[in-house]
Amino acid sequence: MARLKVLTALDTAKTQYYHFKAIIIAGMGLFTDAYDLFSITLIIKMIGRIYYSDRHDDNKHQTPPFIASALVVVALLGTAIGQVVFGRIGDLKGRRRVYGHALMLIVIGSLACGFSIWLGIGGDYPLSSTIMSEFANKRTRGSFIAAVFSMQGFGILASAIMTTVVCSIFRCASDTSPQKTTPQGADIAWRLILMIGSIPAALTYYWRMMMPETARYTALVEHNVMQAAKDMEKVLDISISQITENNSLPPTHHKYPLFSMEFLRRHGRDLFACSSTWFLVDIVFYSSNLFQYQIYKRFLKNKKNVDVYQEAIQLAGLQAILAVCSTIPGYFFSVYFIDRIGRVKIQIMGFFFMALAFFAIGFPYYSYWTRGKEESNKGFIALYGLAFFFANFGPNTTTFIVPAELFPARFRSTCHGISGASGKVGAIIGSVGFLWASHKEKEEGYPKGIGMQVSLIILGGVCILGMLVTFFFTKETMGRSLEENETEPEPEDIKIEEF
Repeated sequence: MARLKVLTALDTAKTQYYHFKAIIIAGMGLFTDAYDLFSITLIIKMIGRIYYSDRHDDNKHQTPPFIASALVVVALLGTAIGQVVFGRIGDLKGRRRVYGHALMLIVIGSLACGFSIWLGIGGDYPLSSTIMSEFANKRTRGSFIAAVFSMQGFGILASAIMTTVVCSIFRCASDTSPQKTTPQGADIAWRLILMIGSIPAALTYYWRMMMPETARYTALVEHNVMQAAKDMEKVLDISISQITENNSLPPTHHKYPLFSMEFLRRHGRDLFACSSTWFLVDIVFYSSNLFQYQIYKRFLKNKKNVDVYQEAIQLAGLQAILAVCSTIPGYFFSVYFIDRIGRVKIQIMGFFFMALAFFAIGFPYYSYWTRGKEESNKGFIALYGLAFFFANFGPNTTTFIVPAELFPARFRSTCHGISGASGKVGAIIGSVGFLWASHKEKEEGYPKGIGMQVSLIILGGVCILGMLVTFFFTKETMGRSLEENETEPEPEDIKIEEF
């Protein structure tokens, strides 16, 4: 038996202009996703200033905990739903057909956020990763998918920059005297910040609609090998005569559906590994709200003397510094090393160093880090940045890559969506659950919880658990074709006989 020529051509193709074009087109949805998600922290601060200035004492200018938690949960829950729904539709209707619709929903959702209507993000995760994995060659596939995911880092940076620009403009044009509790236009500013996030995604909509369907989906799911060859001739520097089959291929029928015991037998372990590690890393990654809250209190103690714009600008500046010094470099390291070291080793390494950072912050938290000395502040920031760096040069990136490589073409987008949705459930636990639990005493509307020390140590333990799950269950996919990575590949998957 021999593989289809078009699939072999994809796996062995040289890196070409179209690969880089696909990174930008596929990555722009993730750019917007990150822009919207990481704008929430900044927007919550502004909403507290604008709508809750009548609260008293330490609660003044603070968004009530239930409101803040609801905003975060709605965004993450919407992301999870989008991942599952669009992941499944992507397998049923095709990547290209659904791809543009997902991006348009992101654009509409970002604009609607400005009117407090809806938030539409999440569907891009399974589609972007799957399309990039199916277009890429096997030698550099991990780097290309990581490059798509790295657009999140630029989305985080962009949200900080646009917050700074918009707030600076509105502050210059508004009455910001001490007597003015809420400067004029502040209610418009936060809406505008969210709506601007739709622009980059809208600019790439046309190019998404012009992308052909991936050859793997066309050949392996729709069984149209000739169309797959024609599509690949349009985007790759290759002659159609080199990828056209000499013999016609009979139609094949898949033996088992998604919801079946046979699927669980063949792919259940891989789906468990992808879903559980994504769940665990997102608990830790999105608990960064704990850190931002503590850093915010350390460096912006005189918040009563600043207006809504200044507070947002200061917090955006902190977010930008972390993105430039920690988040984006972590993504770049993943892009460079992912096809040299391997997914599993990088994932284990990332979890390990994240655990060290959490333990180093957690165990001496009340005895050292909260004493307020300058050297402890610098050390706190350094460890916080280290945790972010190894999250991105580690499981935050690899958990996005591996589900796009392990499963058969007809299940690939669905399984990626399920894995991603599991991650967003973990994100809700990390960003909301631990935020409520981290308070050692009643403050700013939050009830007494287990405290920061215990919370941070638990998060370190979650990282150790992530290491163990990765070591025992996650398979290495580096350097192998997508078809080779499938668990017990079906013998009837489209192949041709050698005569």
